Amino acid sequence: MKLELKYGTRSIPFEVVRAKRKTVKIVVTPPDQVVVTVPMKMNKDQILDIVQVKGKWIVQKIDYFKEFDYLPVKREYVNGELFMCLGNHYPLYIEYDSDIKKPEVMLSKDQFIIKTNMQSKEVIRKAMEQWYRDTAKNVIEERVKYYQKYFYIEPKDIKVKEQRKRWGSCTYDNRLLFNWRCIMATLESLDYVVVHEMSHMVHKNHSKQFWSFVEAILPDYKARKLWLRNNGIKMNI
Repeated sequence: MKLELKYGTRSIPFEVVRAKRKTVKIVVTPPDQVVVTVPMKMNKDQILDIVQVKGKWIVQKIDYFKEFDYLPVKREYVNGELFMCLGNHYPLYIEYDSDIKKPEVMLSKDQFIIKTNMQSKEVIRKAMEQWYRDTAKNVIEERVKYYQKYFYIEPKDIKVKEQRKRWGSCTYDNRLLFNWRCIMATLESLDYVVVHEMSHMVHKNHSKQFWSFVEAILPDYKARKLWLRNNGIKMNI
């Protein structure tokens, strides 16, 4: 269902999704998409009232994304194209070899090298994504192990998956789920995501106690979080 927010002189359309939940969730994604998830039985007037209350925040989010002249990432997968890893940019170098069975990806000191037997953007993209997923899994597991000394609870599982709208999450039974794109962030910001989700093993909300817990481990967490906010839209392939 589509509805519209009236805020001052602006009209902002938004999508309504009904789900089995007790609270309303509002998500704004670049450049100006607004999705509002609501309880199954909430009526139209109630939805509009709640969204209206959050109108200022929604408008600020949309205007924030406009500051970055947001455009969807469009990759060409050609030699010299830059790809991120741990906050650094590396040029792509492609080697075509008809003798290999499947693409091979490696990160040398100063470039991504892909060996492939097919001149296909989609084949290269899939190979790159798999490399990012595998690398993210290894690095994140290492960082969770490093920060475990601050926690009396251990995660039940650690997984890296597709999560376009969040960097990570923690389930009710302490399974940690991470967006594979995290590996593109600086190590400092990646650590923030790791500590953030691990802290949810202790506090299942974003209360003052939660943020105090995060700050006790990472006193500069706000700067790390800000880096993600400013650079997250670039972290894609």
